[in-house]
Amino acid sequence: MERTRLSGSARGSIVVMSPAPRRKTSTTDRPSLHLSFRWRYRIVCIVFAAVAVVLLARAAHVQLIDRAFYQQEAESRFLHRLPVSASRGRLLDRNGVVIAGSAPVLSLWVDPKEFFETGQSIAALASTLDIAPEPLQALLERHRDKRFVYLPGFRRREPAGVHAVLDDVPRGVYTQREFKRFYPQSYVISQIVGTTDIDSAGQEGLELLFDARLQGRPGYTDVVRDRFGRPIERHLLRQPALAGEDIVLSIDGRLQRAVYDGLRSSIQTYGASSGSMVILEVGTGQVLAMANWPSFNNNIYSVDERHARRNRVLTDVFEPGSTVKPFTVAAGLVADTIDPGSRFDTHPGWIRNGRFTTRDYRNLGVLDLGQALNRSSNVAMAQIAGTLSNAQLRDAFADMGVGQVTGIAFPGERAGSLAALSSWSGTTKQTLSYGYGLSMTTLQLANAYATLANGGVSVVPTLEKSKEMPGQRVLPETVARAIVDLLSASTEPGATARRAAIAGYSIAGKTGTARKASAGGYERRYFSLFAGIVPASQPRYAVAVVIDDPDPSSGRYGGGSVAAPTFSAIMARALWLAGVPPDLE
Repeated sequence: MERTRLSGSARGSIVVMSPAPRRKTSTTDRPSLHLSFRWRYRIVCIVFAAVAVVLLARAAHVQLIDRAFYQQEAESRFLHRLPVSASRGRLLDRNGVVIAGSAPVLSLWVDPKEFFETGQSIAALASTLDIAPEPLQALLERHRDKRFVYLPGFRRREPAGVHAVLDDVPRGVYTQREFKRFYPQSYVISQIVGTTDIDSAGQEGLELLFDARLQGRPGYTDVVRDRFGRPIERHLLRQPALAGEDIVLSIDGRLQRAVYDGLRSSIQTYGASSGSMVILEVGTGQVLAMANWPSFNNNIYSVDERHARRNRVLTDVFEPGSTVKPFTVAAGLVADTIDPGSRFDTHPGWIRNGRFTTRDYRNLGVLDLGQALNRSSNVAMAQIAGTLSNAQLRDAFADMGVGQVTGIAFPGERAGSLAALSSWSGTTKQTLSYGYGLSMTTLQLANAYATLANGGVSVVPTLEKSKEMPGQRVLPETVARAIVDLLSASTEPGATARRAAIAGYSIAGKTGTARKASAGGYERRYFSLFAGIVPASQPRYAVAVVIDDPDPSSGRYGGGSVAAPTFSAIMARALWLAGVPPDLE
């Protein structure tokens, strides 16, 4: 605006100011305004694009790179994984009868985290389950952060017992379907089958031997819960359970029952402390029956039955006495120091063995080889041993499996003993010839006789049906056949095994009466033994019977008066059950 200078007279009068002329905007300023707006727009777009890129990168990182981590975190809050138990495979006898099976049961379990978060009462839960609250309190406190804990006393219960308390259990307590092992024949076969623990893992016997095959593959299912722990979606099956393998055993349940019942009756009759018996199929090595007494119920664990749990057929060793005399004869025949026509003068019924004396039960006079075996002459065996070197005799016993496990792979099997040559004394060879100074199991003894019956070929025993087992020739066939022929007269009058006779069947066998060793010598207590082959004309079964500590006050404790009649009674029934035709008129 312009100002006008006034004269003095005009001072105090109104001054009128006229506006300055308006300046026109130049057209050259307009492009700068458009440029400024465009840059601001671009900057905003770039910022938004950068944010979008960052968000996309983060999303990709979360969804692709750290996907497993975030999924696990989400599932840990809302997804609960429940195990699905697998049914354990069955054990069947050779005829398809169930020996061991699994039945469905229920278990109660608790989710401690949910239980405490929802304010449930431990006292109320303990009252519902009828258990003491203090141990339950300690259990839940110890596993407060866990999501799965079995409730004590309600693991693998009958479904009816679990359903009875389900309506009263608080939140956080659930049921779990599992399986429980059962054994229909219990006492009859318990030491062979064995047991499992509460988690269905094999602990003894065949349950342990075949555990890897019997165990199925567990599965699992998922349950989605809301933020309060309530299930909102069930049965999202992620992995189905796979049942274990069924295994068919070589055991014949009918023969097993016959052996068990007969063995129990015999032990009670003779006042013995225990006993064992095994039947092998000649040529295949399959175990058809394997029984022990006393026995136990493997459906229920009892501390009082611990002494009855071991399978004595494979775990208990004894000096076999006269049952190994055929091995001594085999050693002489192989070495060609004797022949089937050899004769032995046993007069006067004893022979010196260093500072000891080897005696027969009476003066048996002059005996041929068959009589020396079947009348069980210690003196004749000592004379045969005298024709052999230490190595020849020991090798013959080792070839028959003495001092070695049979290869059946049963848990706890013992090898027995056969002393190394370096530890032999001057009397060892002679005492070994009639069954002292070594030890065997019932299965080893039966398997040795199966080798004789199989023409000198030793086959590894097996408890699984139709499983081909390796064989090895350990004796010339002519020698093995000759010994079986010699033993075929074992039940004739005058022979020690005459009470082992079975009407209609030829028997090739040998009795044994071994005194029980004690500190510094032997006691007046005995093992009564019998090992045999039936039918002798066409060998089908090899059998060993061991009766431990029959009561000597009855006057019956020897192999001929205890083990031989036990064999006869049991095998007569077994041959009938198996449908084996008689070979004698």
